[in-house]
Amino acid sequence: MAESGGQEKARWITTVIMSSALQSHEVSASLQSQHHRVRYSDSVENGSIIFSLSGIAFLLADTQDLFKTGGELFLDRTEKFINIHRNSFLLLSAALHGPKEWDLMFRIQKRFLGSNLRVIPVHNTAETVKLMLTIAKITCKPHIDNIRYRMLMAKAQIIDQSPVWKILHKTQLDCN
Repeated sequence: MAESGGQEKARWITTVIMSSALQSHEVSASLQSQHHRVRYSDSVENGSIIFSLSGIAFLLADTQDLFKTGGELFLDRTEKFINIHRNSFLLLSAALHGPKEWDLMFRIQKRFLGSNLRVIPVHNTAETVKLMLTIAKITCKPHIDNIRYRMLMAKAQIIDQSPVWKILHKTQLDCN
């Protein structure tokens, strides 16, 4: 446990299922160095990273590889991926997202418009891992319940302290 501002924070550690193709990838090494349990599988789509406790799946894609190999095969893989995973994210990696990369992202978004795929640009391994862990953690059962409770409390407090609500309430009392 680490201390932060006088409060103890437990580290969040989870099991991650990854495509066997990512075994030597920097993302895999980074997750393992943070003590997450990484399991490899040949039965998941190449480039897949699945957080089973959260029900979240990520598909890693390097924009330069997509430009070299052509996109049709990748789009078929992505189609299969989103048909399997309800909460799916496509992480498009590029050191710099220039006009070509943004155009690629736009074409992918247009192709999968209305689906459950969310496309997110990433620049490096650290950013990729931080993004995945943040999304997986906030959608994990105990954390999502805590977030919902905090949002309800914030909403109640805003309504309770809002001068507009006070005026409306007073107006309603005056009308009765």
